[in-house]
Amino acid sequence: MQAEDKNTNEIALQVAKLLLKVKAVKLQPNNPFTWASGWKSPIYCDNRLTLSYPQIRTYIRQEFVKLIQEEIGDVDLIVGVATGGIAQGALVAQDMGLPFAYVRSSEKAHGMTNLVEGVVESGQRVVIIEDLISTGGSSLKAVEAIRALNCEVKGLVAIFSYDFDIAKENFKKAKCKMLTLSDYNALTEQAFADEFILEKDLESLKKWRKDPENWGK
Repeated sequence: MQAEDKNTNEIALQVAKLLLKVKAVKLQPNNPFTWASGWKSPIYCDNRLTLSYPQIRTYIRQEFVKLIQEEIGDVDLIVGVATGGIAQGALVAQDMGLPFAYVRSSEKAHGMTNLVEGVVESGQRVVIIEDLISTGGSSLKAVEAIRALNCEVKGLVAIFSYDFDIAKENFKKAKCKMLTLSDYNALTEQAFADEFILEKDLESLKKWRKDPENWGK
């Protein structure tokens, strides 16, 4: 999770600012989106859009590298999670001069039926790259897939998290360190500061994060 120091908070707000600027994140509390799960949501997030902007993807890559070096330490392999974490992970691996592999969303239905693509060796220290964390379910499936190859997952880093309590619990149960460049609190703070939302919207947005399944019913 985000550390509570001034520098980390500034990074979280800057990342939030960039996500809002390129509409990788959209906030519509009065005209909510419907997720695949059926949940009504005032927020829609597609961080893959950041890849279309060289300066933004460079900033995110650099902050990922700093986060890994400062909070995780030495690693042997970078692993991306399909699909949003693949390009981000490859950029980080290139920057750090490390090998790269990725975890598919499901096993390939033909050929070698791989779940993990790339060269992964037993005993390697791994950091996993995600673009977005909601409940943590798909992210932790990737963690399990890498652990099944007898590797040490030293942590998972993501661009953004909705900061749901269930995600925190899931990562805690899995004994996996989870770090993000930005989160929901930073996003709503920056969105209000940049006038993407009005003050009256803040309460509704806070209620959604506390109980997303029943929000809007």
